[in-house]
Parts: sequence; C-alpha cells; structure tokens
Amino acid sequence: MDFTTLTIEALKMLAQFVGNYGLAIVALTIIIRMILWPLNVNQQRSMRQMQTLQPKLKAIQERYKSDPQKMQMKMMEFYKEHKFNPMGGCLPLLIQMPVFILLYSALMSPQFIQIAGDSQFLFVKRLDTTLRASAGVSNDGVMGAAKNDMFMLGKTAVVYLPTETLQNVKIEKPNKALEVQGELVPGEPIDFKVSLDQLDLKFSQLEQIEKAEMVITDVNTKETEKVTFERRGGLLTASVPSKEVEHSFHWDILALIAIFALTMLLSQKLMMAQNKNASNDPTQEAIQKSMGTFMPIMIIMTFVIIPIPAGVLIYLIMSNIIQVAQTIIVNKQIDMEEAAKKIHATDGGKVIEAEIVDEKQPKVNGSLLDILKEKFGGK
Repeated sequence: MDFTTLTIEALKMLAQFVGNYGLAIVALTIIIRMILWPLNVNQQRSMRQMQTLQPKLKAIQERYKSDPQKMQMKMMEFYKEHKFNPMGGCLPLLIQMPVFILLYSALMSPQFIQIAGDSQFLFVKRLDTTLRASAGVSNDGVMGAAKNDMFMLGKTAVVYLPTETLQNVKIEKPNKALEVQGELVPGEPIDFKVSLDQLDLKFSQLEQIEKAEMVITDVNTKETEKVTFERRGGLLTASVPSKEVEHSFHWDILALIAIFALTMLLSQKLMMAQNKNASNDPTQEAIQKSMGTFMPIMIIMTFVIIPIPAGVLIYLIMSNIIQVAQTIIVNKQIDMEEAAKKIHATDGGKVIEAEIVDEKQPKVNGSLLDILKEKFGGK
C-alpha cells in the first residue's frame, strides 16, 4: 500500500467518524497541526530569540567582515553559547511539504474521485474540483473531454484469461501506463492503448490475456469510465466514444482561494508584528516587508494557474487558521515569560543591593542627635 492510498484510507476512517469528507480533511489538518505544535512553538521561540541576538550577530559580522572564515567560526561559537539553532525554524516547513504533496496526490487520484470526489462541504460543490474544470458524467459510456485533456488509469485491473478471471491485478505506474493513440478530437472516439508490461503478472499469464477491464479517469474533468480493453499483439487497446466539454469557472474555488489569501495575509501580519521590535538594519527590514507582501501574492497566483483541488485549499485554510491561533497564544506566553524574567531580575537586583549596603555600613537607628550623644558620652 503506497502513501497516497494510506492518505485516502485515513480520510475514509475520519469521514466515517465525523460524517463528511470535508470535515475529515479539517480533522486531518487539526491532527497534523497538533502533532507539529511543539515544533512550531520552537520555531516561534527561535524567531524571538533571533531578534534578541540580532544586534550581537551584526556586531560579529562587522568586526570580522574582512575574514569570512573567522566570522563563520565566531558565529557558530555564538550560536553554541546561546543554544540557538539557526535552522530550527525550517523543520516544520520541511515536514509540512510532504503532507501537502500527499494530500494533493490523494485528492487528484482516481481512487478518491471514485469514492468521494463529488462530496460537498459548506459552499464547495466538489472536493476534487479545481478553479477551471468540468466535472463530467461518470460511467455513462461516453468520455467528456477537451483537446488537451490528460488521462490516467486506476491502480488495478480485472484481467480475463481463457480459464480464469484475475481480480485486482496491479497496474504499474498508472499515471503513465495509458496512452492516447493518434490525435484527440473531442466528439470522435478516443483510441487508448496500454502495454501488457504494465500489468504485474507472470509471463505465462501475460501470454494468455484475452481482455482486461480498467478504469480511465480524465484528469481535467474528473470523469471516470470503466473500459474494456481487447488484446492486440503486445498491447491492450480500446476505443471510447467522446463528447466535447468546455471547462467552466468555479466561483466556489475562487472563494476558497480568497479565504486562503486572507488567512495567509493575517498570519504574515502577525509575524511582521512579532518582528516590529527587532533591532534589524533597514535593508533587512525592507527585505522582510517585501517578502511579507509579495510571497502571499506569488502563492495565490500559483494557485490560480496550477489546478489545486478544493480539498487541498480547505487543508491550507484550516492550517493557516491554526497557525494564526498558535502565533497569538505562543507570543502571549513568551511575552509573559519575558515580563516575569524582568520582574525577577529587578527584584533580585534590589535584594543584592540591600545586602551590599548592610555589609558595608552600620545600621542607623534614631536621629543624628542620638548618635552624637552616644558618641560623646550622652552629653
């Protein structure tokens, strides 16, 4: 079982528990973010610590700018002395990237499209829909397609031999196993071919294959059709009737992208507010401001161009919301800890100062006149 299948199985279990695949994605996001919570807290603390250490790091850089090797050595000594890991903030991002890729692969896979692709959540009509796509009518015997559509197979096939039928035969590389023969002209039959080598069978079984049933998915329209392939030499071939479809614009997905943009900008604003008291040089402040402005725009434009399924956008939005809540909570905790340290340091200073005075000077009781009387015999 591969990671995409494991992700789908996890969503299926959560959907059975919460009652909806959209809620299952939300629940999966919460679980992942809770697992990563300690790492994200360390990331925020690392950023705050970096603000405190920034002036000293800048001083080291200025002092040893003519000797880069020694400057690097001094900076490493400085990090070690203050128990600071400059790469500590990158780990949560590195861990979350595979999760994003797995969820994307799962929601775009034929398995998910077959079991839950048409699931609704709030105002979203289909969890597998992208910004510009057309959901064809599945299993009607006619493949709705546009000229540049891409197709893929399911992960298993039903294979017919002269004496037996083999169920759940694994297909090697289902994303690449299916090929379109000739030019794809919507409205005319589409000729498909699959090499026998793509079936995970013994040579003796491959030689006996008469036909096979496989599920074809149009990656663009999300339509699935069960197609019977006939044996032709070393290939399995099939001709499927088609009709032309136009890709429509899905406003519910645009709304998700807009919500994602708002939550991301809010998260960036909180991060910038966290850095407002940092003693950075003007160049670094300008870079941070530019990154905080242009990075969200670049990501949003990427989501407009690249087809991101609605379910993945729900995951990203929920992740941003949790990130905002976490940033507020952790920043308040750090502020309280720093305030407590300042109070403790101030109180401790007063105690030490009093002790020093007590050791070096006698206690003075009474007025100056009483002291003079004691000094000169009470006169």
